[in-house]
Amino acid sequence: MNRLRTSFQQTTGQISGHGKRNVGVLKTAFAAVADEMASDQYGTGAIIEPFEQKFADVLGMDDAVFFPSGTMAQQVALRIWSDETDNRTVAYHPLCHLEIHEQDGLKELHPIETILVGAADRLMTLDEIKALPDIACLLLELPQREIGGVAPAFSELETISRYCRERGIRLHLDGARLFEMLPYYEKTAAEIAGLFDSIYISFYKGLGGIAGAILAGPAAFCQTARIWKRRYGGDLISLYPYIVSADYYYELRKDRMGQYYEQAKQLAEQFNALPGVHTTPEVPVSNMFHLHFDGQAADISPKLEQVQEETGLGFVGYLVDKDGYCSTEISVGDAYGELDQQTRDAGFARLRQAFS
Repeated sequence: MNRLRTSFQQTTGQISGHGKRNVGVLKTAFAAVADEMASDQYGTGAIIEPFEQKFADVLGMDDAVFFPSGTMAQQVALRIWSDETDNRTVAYHPLCHLEIHEQDGLKELHPIETILVGAADRLMTLDEIKALPDIACLLLELPQREIGGVAPAFSELETISRYCRERGIRLHLDGARLFEMLPYYEKTAAEIAGLFDSIYISFYKGLGGIAGAILAGPAAFCQTARIWKRRYGGDLISLYPYIVSADYYYELRKDRMGQYYEQAKQLAEQFNALPGVHTTPEVPVSNMFHLHFDGQAADISPKLEQVQEETGLGFVGYLVDKDGYCSTEISVGDAYGELDQQTRDAGFARLRQAFS
């Protein structure tokens, strides 16, 4: 598997992402920033405060708080809603980030119990939500990354939102990839966020920033979130490297999401035409999808390594074994558009040859 990653990293072009992640990403964001610009200090200053207000406006929320990580932001959000409702139970999908990627941080750091809603291999349903006991907050993720980046219809989101509001259940959105979903829903960020009581967005997923997140919601919610941010150690003396890069790459890429979405659909169609290869979903609903190969990684990796070494085109950097197949994740960004058609065609021709 290390050889597969190495072969991917050594290619001259890649189908996924925004290109190689190196120090140049930060230097580019600062190229037009004056040396005299004052930094933020402990969550205040002319860099961070207008930035937070900008994203409160983008999301149609009262206020917004910049956090160094989404992990921190979402744990804080669920704690606030738990305290406000005097209810120590929250619910989310079995493959929610808080459940599988955070070492049980929510449950270890807070007096909160969690309920997993639905099956791990599909979206939760309204009936499953209605069957829940009394909870403080329901967390939804758009798109549901761990099962391929699938998402419910907007009408279903509206129904879920209405149900939760009727019953006093706070609805929180893991919107790490919210901007990537806008072309599919044909909605603004504010229109989607308006269905939720609070929302988190990431600046390093589809936007390609260095790190950082926004947590947005009502004014009182955000005031409390700032207190929790300090308690978590998230109020670093200065966060401007993250803020400047986040703002730069947001402005650079926010209007490219439709392009990424269309390219993802084209790319998935090409993969689905290969023998022994398929995607989830078959037709992507954002710029991301999961790519599956029949067989185990030990057998598939050498084929991909050879293709990447011969063509100089990076398709896959890692594979995860599943039941009878292996998988990876594709997220279309600037890199795909920078490839010329001849390079893409030659790469897929060699890939077809390898898997025929």
